Amino acid sequence: MQQLKACLMLVTVLWLAGCSTYPHQPLRTVSPTSTPTPRPIQLPADDAPHGDLTEWWYYTGHLTAATGERYGFEFVVFQAKRQDAPVLYAAHFAVTDHQRQQFSYDQRTWTRDASPSALDLTDQDWSLTQKGASDLLKATMPGYAINLSLTPERPPALHGGNGLISFGDVGDSYYYSETRLAVQGTLTDHGVTKDVTGLSWKDRQWGNFLVMPNGGWDWVSLQMNDGTDLMLFDLRGVLDQISPSYGTIVPPDNPAKSLQPGAAQLVATGSWTSPHTQVTYPSGWTLDLPDQGLHVRLVPVLKDQELDTRKTTGQIYWEGEVTVMGTKQEKPVQGEGYVELTGYATMGK
Repeated sequence: MQQLKACLMLVTVLWLAGCSTYPHQPLRTVSPTSTPTPRPIQLPADDAPHGDLTEWWYYTGHLTAATGERYGFEFVVFQAKRQDAPVLYAAHFAVTDHQRQQFSYDQRTWTRDASPSALDLTDQDWSLTQKGASDLLKATMPGYAINLSLTPERPPALHGGNGLISFGDVGDSYYYSETRLAVQGTLTDHGVTKDVTGLSWKDRQWGNFLVMPNGGWDWVSLQMNDGTDLMLFDLRGVLDQISPSYGTIVPPDNPAKSLQPGAAQLVATGSWTSPHTQVTYPSGWTLDLPDQGLHVRLVPVLKDQELDTRKTTGQIYWEGEVTVMGTKQEKPVQGEGYVELTGYATMGK
């Protein structure tokens, strides 16, 4: 009970998952929450936990079994450090089952007296560790389990150009993504263990920043069959004002490039109301990036990919696998992706 109470008290500092940024601003010192001295990101050292207030490791991906079945997955670990209190962890694990047309998820929290010096975040049968260049994920829940090795296929994309972004008065954060990780391992589906391969996306963020409890964001990660990767997000304020879209594009065989604010347009084509929470979300999108000649449609694999994580991070959010189809430079393109939608549970409140 005490662990749960501690977690609920930290709701407003655990969450800015994946896309979580305010519009980019010049870095400045804002005591006591800002990062005082920018430094280059160093890997693999920065994969390990830091001594900052807030950080997380966020994975989404697409799996194909040797027998042909398809699955999407999400696995995320958040870490929060506050003065002399124990280090708090919250984690979420979700599977999108194409065959059953079913979405399943689980959540948990735990504490440690101190952060580990290496990437070894383990709680019983859930773990995030490293072996060489690969990240190793293990998690179980009723009906499903994963045991996966994720190995990057290209250099990390440093968001904001140098991997450091500003949240204004609430602090600054380091932020990079590994946009293409080759996946190998197993997925257990209702007692049947299957060899799987696939493609994953990793978001890594840490810093001395706090999170404001109002507003939300729509975040998109796309991996397309021509080798293009894209991260994009829109931010919504307390009164549902929407900021220009921000993001990063990784062209085939080229370095990551920050997009100019408003360079992309993400427009919802429909909506879906959760029968579990009665929260209404956008569902289905068109995405246009005129400078790149990219025009695609994003279609959820399932309408219902909602997570009610009020027991761990105090949030209700939608994190779903999508298919991508359209054109780039007037040539057909397709791919896979994930969309995250937060703040819709508190709209109008």
